[in-house]
Amino acid sequence: MLSPALRDRKTALWLIAASALFSACDGSAGSRQGYEPEQPIAYSHALHAGELKVDCLYCHFGAEKSRHAGVPPVSVCMNCHTQVLKDSPEVLKIRTAIDTGRPIAWTKVHRLPDFAYFNHQRHLGAGLACQGCHGPVETMVRVRQVETMSMGWCLDCHRNPPPGPGGSVLRPPTDCAACHQ
Repeated sequence: MLSPALRDRKTALWLIAASALFSACDGSAGSRQGYEPEQPIAYSHALHAGELKVDCLYCHFGAEKSRHAGVPPVSVCMNCHTQVLKDSPEVLKIRTAIDTGRPIAWTKVHRLPDFAYFNHQRHLGAGLACQGCHGPVETMVRVRQVETMSMGWCLDCHRNPPPGPGGSVLRPPTDCAACHQ
Protein backbone atom coordinates (compact mmCIF):
# COMPACT_ATOMS: atom_id res chain seq x y z
CA MET A 1 0.00 0.00 0.00
CA LEU A 2 1.28 3.46 -0.96
CA SER A 3 1.81 6.10 1.66
CA PRO A 4 -0.43 9.18 1.32
CA ALA A 5 2.55 11.35 0.29
CA LEU A 6 3.60 8.90 -2.46
CA ARG A 7 0.00 8.49 -3.62
CA ASP A 8 -0.38 12.31 -3.86
CA ARG A 9 2.88 12.52 -5.83
CA LYS A 10 1.70 9.81 -8.23
CA THR A 11 -1.64 11.61 -8.69
CA ALA A 12 0.16 14.89 -9.37
CA LEU A 13 2.34 13.22 -12.03
CA TRP A 14 -0.74 11.74 -13.72
CA LEU A 15 -2.43 15.16 -13.72
CA ILE A 16 0.65 16.79 -15.28
CA ALA A 17 0.82 14.08 -17.97
CA ALA A 18 -2.91 14.33 -18.73
CA SER A 19 -2.68 18.12 -18.88
CA ALA A 20 0.20 17.93 -21.37
CA LEU A 21 -1.71 15.43 -23.49
CA PHE A 22 -4.90 17.48 -23.62
CA SER A 23 -3.06 20.74 -24.31
CA ALA A 24 -1.56 19.05 -27.39
CA CYS A 25 -5.03 18.45 -28.83
CA ASP A 26 -5.43 22.08 -29.92
CA GLY A 27 -2.82 21.50 -32.61
CA SER A 28 -0.20 23.79 -31.09
CA ALA A 29 2.09 21.03 -29.86
CA GLY A 30 4.70 20.31 -32.48
CA SER A 31 3.43 23.05 -34.80
CA ARG A 32 6.08 24.55 -37.01
CA GLN A 33 3.89 27.49 -37.99
CA GLY A 34 6.16 30.40 -38.82
CA TYR A 35 9.16 28.11 -39.36
CA GLU A 36 11.40 29.78 -41.96
CA PRO A 37 14.80 28.08 -42.06
CA GLU A 38 17.76 29.45 -43.93
CA GLN A 39 18.53 27.23 -46.90
CA PRO A 40 21.92 26.26 -48.36
CA ILE A 41 21.03 28.18 -51.54
CA ALA A 42 19.21 31.50 -51.39
CA TYR A 43 16.40 30.53 -53.74
CA SER A 44 13.64 33.13 -53.96
CA HIS A 45 10.14 31.87 -54.66
CA ALA A 46 9.11 35.55 -54.83
CA LEU A 47 11.39 35.96 -57.85
CA HIS A 48 10.83 32.61 -59.58
CA ALA A 49 7.15 31.86 -58.84
CA GLY A 50 6.08 35.48 -58.29
CA GLU A 51 7.87 37.84 -60.64
CA LEU A 52 8.87 35.29 -63.33
CA LYS A 53 5.59 33.29 -62.98
CA VAL A 54 7.26 29.86 -62.98
CA ASP A 55 4.47 27.39 -62.15
CA CYS A 56 4.89 25.39 -58.92
CA LEU A 57 4.60 22.16 -60.88
CA TYR A 58 7.49 23.01 -63.19
CA CYS A 59 9.89 22.46 -60.29
CA HIS A 60 7.75 20.30 -57.98
CA PHE A 61 6.52 17.98 -60.75
CA GLY A 62 6.25 15.02 -58.37
CA ALA A 63 3.17 16.58 -56.77
CA GLU A 64 1.01 15.61 -59.75
CA LYS A 65 2.08 11.96 -59.71
CA SER A 66 2.81 11.01 -56.12
CA ARG A 67 2.08 11.80 -52.53
CA HIS A 68 5.29 13.83 -52.27
CA ALA A 69 5.89 17.09 -54.13
CA GLY A 70 9.62 16.63 -53.64
CA VAL A 71 12.53 18.98 -53.99
CA PRO A 72 13.40 19.45 -57.64
CA PRO A 73 16.60 17.92 -58.94
CA VAL A 74 19.35 20.45 -59.64
CA SER A 75 19.03 19.66 -63.34
CA VAL A 76 15.69 21.53 -63.28
CA CYS A 77 17.50 24.64 -62.04
CA MET A 78 20.06 24.28 -64.77
CA ASN A 79 17.39 24.21 -67.50
CA CYS A 80 17.52 28.00 -67.21
CA HIS A 81 20.75 28.67 -65.36
CA THR A 82 23.07 27.30 -68.03
CA GLN A 83 22.08 30.52 -69.85
CA VAL A 84 20.78 32.94 -67.21
CA LEU A 85 22.89 34.22 -64.29
CA LYS A 86 25.20 31.24 -64.80
CA ASP A 87 28.03 32.94 -62.85
CA SER A 88 25.96 34.04 -59.85
CA PRO A 89 27.28 32.75 -56.50
CA GLU A 90 24.05 30.80 -55.83
CA VAL A 91 24.08 29.14 -59.26
CA LEU A 92 27.75 28.26 -58.75
CA LYS A 93 26.70 26.35 -55.62
CA ILE A 94 24.30 24.32 -57.78
CA ARG A 95 27.01 23.69 -60.37
CA THR A 96 29.36 22.52 -57.59
CA ALA A 97 26.72 20.09 -56.39
CA ILE A 98 26.41 18.69 -59.91
CA ASP A 99 30.19 18.50 -60.44
CA THR A 100 30.84 16.76 -57.10
CA GLY A 101 27.76 14.55 -57.20
CA ARG A 102 26.77 15.79 -53.74
CA PRO A 103 23.10 16.62 -53.19
CA ILE A 104 22.11 19.99 -51.82
CA ALA A 105 21.12 19.63 -48.17
CA TRP A 106 17.80 21.50 -48.25
CA THR A 107 15.99 21.90 -44.94
CA LYS A 108 12.43 20.62 -45.06
CA VAL A 109 9.92 23.33 -44.15
CA HIS A 110 6.52 21.57 -44.16
CA ARG A 111 6.62 18.37 -42.15
CA LEU A 112 3.71 16.26 -40.98
CA PRO A 113 4.00 13.64 -38.24
CA ASP A 114 4.94 10.15 -39.45
CA PHE A 115 1.51 8.82 -38.47
CA ALA A 116 -0.29 11.26 -40.79
CA TYR A 117 -0.70 10.35 -44.46
CA PHE A 118 -0.90 13.17 -46.98
CA ASN A 119 -1.08 12.81 -50.75
CA HIS A 120 -0.24 15.81 -52.97
CA GLN A 121 -1.61 14.01 -56.04
CA ARG A 122 -5.07 13.63 -54.49
CA HIS A 123 -5.24 17.28 -53.46
CA LEU A 124 -4.01 18.62 -56.82
CA GLY A 125 -6.31 16.18 -58.62
CA ALA A 126 -9.23 17.73 -56.71
CA GLY A 127 -8.22 21.10 -58.13
CA LEU A 128 -6.81 22.58 -54.93
CA ALA A 129 -4.11 25.24 -55.26
CA CYS A 130 -0.73 24.82 -53.60
CA GLN A 131 -1.28 28.11 -51.76
CA GLY A 132 -4.25 26.64 -49.87
CA CYS A 133 -1.84 24.72 -47.65
CA HIS A 134 1.50 26.39 -48.29
CA GLY A 135 0.37 30.00 -48.23
CA PRO A 136 1.38 32.67 -50.75
CA VAL A 137 4.70 31.03 -51.64
CA GLU A 138 4.99 33.26 -54.71
CA THR A 139 5.54 36.22 -52.36
CA MET A 140 8.18 34.54 -50.17
CA VAL A 141 11.87 35.24 -50.56
CA ARG A 142 12.44 32.40 -48.08
CA VAL A 143 9.70 29.77 -47.69
CA ARG A 144 7.98 29.60 -44.31
CA GLN A 145 5.24 27.41 -42.93
CA VAL A 146 2.15 29.61 -42.86
CA GLU A 147 -0.40 27.15 -41.45
CA THR A 148 -0.26 24.94 -38.35
CA MET A 149 -0.64 21.74 -40.41
CA SER A 150 -2.41 20.32 -37.34
CA MET A 151 -5.06 17.64 -37.48
CA GLY A 152 -7.70 20.21 -36.54
CA TRP A 153 -6.59 22.52 -39.35
CA CYS A 154 -6.79 19.67 -41.90
CA LEU A 155 -10.19 18.55 -40.59
CA ASP A 156 -11.55 22.10 -40.83
CA CYS A 157 -10.73 22.06 -44.54
CA HIS A 158 -12.09 18.53 -45.03
CA ARG A 159 -15.34 19.47 -43.28
CA ASN A 160 -15.68 22.81 -45.11
CA PRO A 161 -13.73 22.38 -48.35
CA PRO A 162 -13.30 25.19 -50.85
CA PRO A 163 -15.17 24.85 -54.13
CA GLY A 164 -13.59 22.49 -56.63
CA PRO A 165 -12.94 23.19 -60.32
CA GLY A 166 -15.87 24.96 -61.96
CA GLY A 167 -17.55 25.35 -58.58
CA SER A 168 -17.92 21.60 -58.09
CA VAL A 169 -18.62 20.33 -54.59
CA LEU A 170 -15.71 18.49 -53.01
CA ARG A 171 -16.41 15.75 -50.49
CA PRO A 172 -13.10 14.86 -48.85
CA PRO A 173 -13.08 12.06 -46.29
CA THR A 174 -13.28 12.85 -42.60
CA ASP A 175 -12.83 9.35 -41.24
CA CYS A 176 -9.65 8.59 -39.30
CA ALA A 177 -8.38 5.96 -41.74
CA ALA A 178 -8.15 8.53 -44.56
CA CYS A 179 -5.11 10.17 -42.97
CA HIS A 180 -3.98 7.61 -40.40
CA GLN A 181 -3.15 4.54 -42.49
